[in-house]
Amino acid sequence: MASMLLKSMRRSPVSSSWAMQYAARSLSMTTQLQAQAQTKSKKTLTRPGVKNIVLVEGVRTPFLMSGTTYADLMPHDLARAALQGLLHKTGLPKDAVDYIIYGTVIQEVKTSNVAREAALGAGFSDRIPAHTVTMACISSNQAMTSAVGLIAAGQCDAIVAGGVEFMSDVPIRHSRKMRKTMLSLNKAKTLGQRLSLIGSIRLAHLSPELPAVAEFSTAETMGHSADRLAAAFGVSRVEQDDFALRSHTFAKKAQDAGLLEDVISFKVPGRDIVSKDNGIRPSSKEQMAKLKPAFVKPHGTVTAANSSFLTDGASAVLIMSEEKALAMGYKPKAYLRDFVFVSQDPKDQLLLGPTYATPKALERAGLTMNDIDVFEFHEAFAGQIMANLKAMDSDWFAQTYMGRKSKVGTPPMEKFNNWGGSLSLGHPFGATGCRLVTTVAHRLQKEGGQYGLVAACAAGGLGHAMVIEAYPQ
Repeated sequence: MASMLLKSMRRSPVSSSWAMQYAARSLSMTTQLQAQAQTKSKKTLTRPGVKNIVLVEGVRTPFLMSGTTYADLMPHDLARAALQGLLHKTGLPKDAVDYIIYGTVIQEVKTSNVAREAALGAGFSDRIPAHTVTMACISSNQAMTSAVGLIAAGQCDAIVAGGVEFMSDVPIRHSRKMRKTMLSLNKAKTLGQRLSLIGSIRLAHLSPELPAVAEFSTAETMGHSADRLAAAFGVSRVEQDDFALRSHTFAKKAQDAGLLEDVISFKVPGRDIVSKDNGIRPSSKEQMAKLKPAFVKPHGTVTAANSSFLTDGASAVLIMSEEKALAMGYKPKAYLRDFVFVSQDPKDQLLLGPTYATPKALERAGLTMNDIDVFEFHEAFAGQIMANLKAMDSDWFAQTYMGRKSKVGTPPMEKFNNWGGSLSLGHPFGATGCRLVTTVAHRLQKEGGQYGLVAACAAGGLGHAMVIEAYPQ
């Protein structure tokens, strides 16, 4: 597929003209950070007989680079902080929700159901059920849509959903041979049996097993796949560095302007109060160009500077039926509308989830790209974002791989990730989805838009997209 894509995309006018237009405007700060709310006249997606489900509030801990201030904590500590922040911000009674759902990827074995442990630690009633889901980088997206499904089905009226990831301390196992020996030792009944098993241990048995950083089905790391994807779509190193610089620049401007309202302050035990993300670091093109390829050496284009970094953090959102929210005196931020999950080839199309999910979500909602005022796409790698944008702007790709008559089109860059993204804000795998949705809600309020679109890729060739509608102001 890679060679076919490369030849086609190089023939396509998208590859050159689009790139030139993007490069010319990618670093220009838009005036939307200071936009005044304007009244829109678009149709609402409210449907007769269909329950309206709303986002009441969303919060997150500061997203920090792993190995920094959160290093001595555990995942449930961060999740608990996010839940307590949500309680504080909303004034929600601790027994007022019907269910709690959390997403995570690399689980701490001591708290495998981190949703339950965090909820109990945050002081929620022990009568509230909780469960944990995992779906790679869209785990909290799955948590939120599971909440939407329960409310739509009439099973619940109020649910807290969220996500957490803690990369500062991941579970490292003994080798399989060592584990088998240790389990056998536990069952040994005589001293002779124990001595025999101990004597069978070899130096190789002591080699640890780290959590997999590669796809199980392909044995390829995501960074390596991103590099191949960028090459297949003709995405240059310069384009990737430009987009990464854009992300950091926009994030810094949003942070300084106080637009990241979802970030709560967190007193880390034994340390200072943390109130800001610490991965936002605008650099220069010259400094970024000095970095060597991180995955495909020596000629790759994906580097540490144009990739998202390992991050610790947690998020939480309060989702309710509109009727319940209004009855409790809340002013919702947004309606959660149509959503889809997709999957495709995990080898050559691992990170193309947004391309596949976006047209399906729009069609379910009866919207087009022109109707969307705010776009928030997960930035795993700058090359991944650029490849998706080029795929979305290609009739050939739509016809050849998606079974569609024409392309879906690219989001206008003046509407795209205007407050930074995962490249700059950080990407705690299980928590990013809630950040995306909350950011869309806040941007719609600030910019006066009506519809927003969230889209994300995930390991396994998975993807997600959701349409969000602003709540009338």
